[in-house]
Amino acid sequence: MTRFRLPEATIRELVEGVAPPSLEQLDGDAAVRLFAAAAWSCIPEPGDAVAGTAREALGDVRALELLVDGAAPSRWLAEAGDVAPDLVRHMDAAVDRWRPRLDDARVRRAFEQGAAWGQTLLSPLADEWPAGLDDLGPHAPAALWVRGSLAALAETRRSIALVGSRAASGYGEHVAMEAVEGLVRHGFATVSGAAYGIDACVHRATMAVGGTTIAVMAGGLDRLYPPGNDDLLRRVEREGAIVAEVPCGSTPSRWRFLARNRLIAALAQATVVVEASVRSGSINTAGHAATLGRPLGAVPGPVTSGASAGCHRLIRDYGAQLVQGADEMRALVDGDAMPVGLDARAGAEETRVLDALSIRQPRDADDLAARAGMSLAEVRATLGLLDLSGVVEQRGSGWVRRATPA
Repeated sequence: MTRFRLPEATIRELVEGVAPPSLEQLDGDAAVRLFAAAAWSCIPEPGDAVAGTAREALGDVRALELLVDGAAPSRWLAEAGDVAPDLVRHMDAAVDRWRPRLDDARVRRAFEQGAAWGQTLLSPLADEWPAGLDDLGPHAPAALWVRGSLAALAETRRSIALVGSRAASGYGEHVAMEAVEGLVRHGFATVSGAAYGIDACVHRATMAVGGTTIAVMAGGLDRLYPPGNDDLLRRVEREGAIVAEVPCGSTPSRWRFLARNRLIAALAQATVVVEASVRSGSINTAGHAATLGRPLGAVPGPVTSGASAGCHRLIRDYGAQLVQGADEMRALVDGDAMPVGLDARAGAEETRVLDALSIRQPRDADDLAARAGMSLAEVRATLGLLDLSGVVEQRGSGWVRRATPA
């Protein structure tokens, strides 16, 4: 018998190589469901709300069957029944952007490389699945690829995300290290993004005092990023866990970094921005925490320091709680800190197309659609806007990103 044009025996064999302990005794139905979840981690871009809505309405298995069968968008909508308006409006474009990535070899490779790298595949079907991710709704990941300890991942039930600038100052690193020591002493795990600066400091300080830390990656776990933190991340794997929502071979593009930030916010019970400029990616993480209704804190810094300007703005304009140390950070979870509101979404389509473009090698719209995980119509419309802004230019039948905007 076949499913998704693959023998069920093959599906079972692929899944068994990465299944978590709670699913070791896989029956046929569970194997197919876990396979479908993994496939959905390969096809759309992270955070694709249309994919999330379709999967919620139809289930991972049926949604994948419809995609494999080449079903028309009208059939998806008919089977989904009473669905969210966004699904009705965007189904055509969504199917167009998923189809270029519908590749048996791509999905099989995700399983084979995952097993080769010692990864575990989690989906909401598994007992080990971090329940906080479900709060992302249609933006929740279909699956999570994990290297390291699943027991460590479970400790996110009592955790705080600490994030901040890559260009951290001595002040920011000092605050982060002192805060981590106090949090670990009171039984908190830490979550961060493995970047240079504050993120790396948080992971390093947590392990130094015997705590548990989780690193959330923007690309596949076969290529630890940034390369300069390779040794640190291997230690995080040994003593905690590193996770990603995309399979091996996925590059850590700028768009995926922004999408990754929502996982950091969702895994932790609260988010604290330790040090950040106004344009820091940590502000994006703060926005996701606020959207989820999670408590948000920010550490103040010198008024003369641009490295703390983003923290000051969060406190001044968006109601983030001013926190000065571990006790006040713990109060975000254990005390009466109030959630805040902040809009973190802007320019997603432009970012994804720019990530897919090269400065030297012209790429046509079809190629860009496959690389960006967007429909051909979306890519063409976005290229038009970028062209008007002088950010891209057409060369022959393809497009390139300008090294210096016109």
